[in-house]
Amino acid sequence: MAISLRRRPAPRGRYTPNLWPVWLVAPLVLVLALLVSWGIYQYAYDYFAQAAAEQKPAKQVNVNEVLKATVTALTLTGAVLAGLYAYRKQLLSEGDAHRADASQLADRYTTAAEQLGHEQAAVRLAGVYALARLADDWEEQRQVCIDVLCAYLRMPYDPDPAAPEHRAGEREVRWTIISVIREHLRAPDSPTSWCTYSLDFTGATFDGGDFSHSHFRGTVSFVGATFSSGTVSFVGATFSGNVVNFDHATFSGATVDFVAVTFSGMIGFFGATFGGGSVSFDQATFSGDWVSFRRATFSGGTVSFWAARFGGGLVSFEQATLSGATVDFGEATFSGGTEFVWGPLPRPTVA
Repeated sequence: MAISLRRRPAPRGRYTPNLWPVWLVAPLVLVLALLVSWGIYQYAYDYFAQAAAEQKPAKQVNVNEVLKATVTALTLTGAVLAGLYAYRKQLLSEGDAHRADASQLADRYTTAAEQLGHEQAAVRLAGVYALARLADDWEEQRQVCIDVLCAYLRMPYDPDPAAPEHRAGEREVRWTIISVIREHLRAPDSPTSWCTYSLDFTGATFDGGDFSHSHFRGTVSFVGATFSSGTVSFVGATFSGNVVNFDHATFSGATVDFVAVTFSGMIGFFGATFGGGSVSFDQATFSGDWVSFRRATFSGGTVSFWAARFGGGLVSFEQATLSGATVDFGEATFSGGTEFVWGPLPRPTVA
């Protein structure tokens, strides 16, 4: 019966080295040791026999010399095998250490997640900071920790303190999450940077928050997000991922500052609603393949593109609706073969 020498596949999530079973390795090593010993003895015997035959007159083979050479070679071989055994033990020790680290990190994750679900705002705040520290320490699961923080912002939230579903201190918790995310987006070269990770704020409600001078280099989604009140700042931020998605977002009373923001890639405000408050794209740079405000609704408030720079690609306001909002393109510049599809908005002067 044939015996497969393939090593057992290591289960996913295990840190133990993928080793052959001992019951198979032990007899194979014994047989191999005997074969090696016999081979070394035969080689040494032949060597000494040839040397003895070449002498004048020919001499008998000195078996003691053969045995000494064999023992010396086996000793060296044993030293090599001892080194391999020590290496194997080191692998096992490292596996144990990795398992201990993973267990500790998993316990920290569980504790932080439980804190985020606590009724008291102070405990939830502690959970935010604990999860952020865990993300810094646990690179393999950093995206998971980020996803949990983003998911918290996506949960139903009524900023009105008089609302039945409003929880005391909830605004401070949410602003803290935004602050923690921002601090991890300001230093792209930091080993604990979150700049290249995915950030999903789909359907989230923002009643304030500061993302200023952040670097968004991964997938960023504000699809269906609501900017209802307060000030949300993206001043000086850089969106350099493939897609910047604010499709169907609602700007209904907040002051949202995209001042001096740099957009590259594909920028989408498809179907967005500008129904109040102030949204400023002043001095922003749009350098992506396309910028889409297609089917956007401008029904109130102020939207300013003062001194914004559009460089290349397609700028589309096709089927946009203008009914009561003030839209300003004063001193905006367009260059680099920019193409335009204008809806009812006032067409700016193209440089």
